[in-house]
Amino acid sequence: MYREGKTGVLTLETLRSEVGLSESDLPFLQALAELIVINVDRIRLLQQTERAKAMEEADRLKSELIAALAHDMRTPLTSITGSTSALLLEDAEWDEKARAEHLQIIDEEASDLQTMIQDLLESSIIDAGLLQIEKEPILTPLLAERLVDEMTRRTTRHRFVTSFGADLPIVDADPRRITQVLRNLLDNAVKYSPDGGLVVVRGQVTDDEVIISVADEGIGLSPEHLNRLFEKFFRLKAPLGQQVRGSGLGLPVSRTIVESHGGRIWAESQLGKGTTVYFSVPREAAAAPTQED
Repeated sequence: MYREGKTGVLTLETLRSEVGLSESDLPFLQALAELIVINVDRIRLLQQTERAKAMEEADRLKSELIAALAHDMRTPLTSITGSTSALLLEDAEWDEKARAEHLQIIDEEASDLQTMIQDLLESSIIDAGLLQIEKEPILTPLLAERLVDEMTRRTTRHRFVTSFGADLPIVDADPRRITQVLRNLLDNAVKYSPDGGLVVVRGQVTDDEVIISVADEGIGLSPEHLNRLFEKFFRLKAPLGQQVRGSGLGLPVSRTIVESHGGRIWAESQLGKGTTVYFSVPREAAAAPTQED
């Protein structure tokens, strides 16, 4: 078979060696070969079409992301500029409470900007195949407690609870990267539960994995959005009349980090009833507990 500079070979084997193939079989075999070529071409064309559609969708989402980031970055910059200008007014006299409020605005908005920029940098590092994982023995409950303390200072509308079993082992993992994953999950839990509520961080052990989860009482996800939650450039739309800022890259980055540890990440959600995101580290990567003499 020869088509468009490519040669294909059709190999046949008969179960009745005493009969074999004759010239009278050639027309049928040629027709069969043509059908195979047609189907191969059709499959190749479908694959090319799917790749083209995927690239178009990625370009569209990337354009939307850039536009959204430009808007999202403008908002905290405006707040930072406004509060800074107010504090620098020579004729203005601020009491300690008002000054602290302005400084808190600057701190919170700068933190949001830093998170968005960090997500972009991490995404670029991952795309370039340069993500590095530096493992060491860590206590995930300790990491979670530190992050919960940090989040408690940033929001008064949410209540945070941590729940880790006493049997949770020390894990051999990259502390900076696991902290990054936990921070992304906590940030999302706060962002998508705008009315406040409870955020619970849990840790549990199975035969094969150490599993960490972050559960909120927020807006929840529809099944179609749940299936796309970890896609790059995908951003969940905020409820009507509310604004949710972010790069849309935190969860895809988290997925790569978790998978680089040999774990997995997934979510469970019901629309209007909150979301729980889980990630795991294999038990094989769990460090053996230190034996005291």
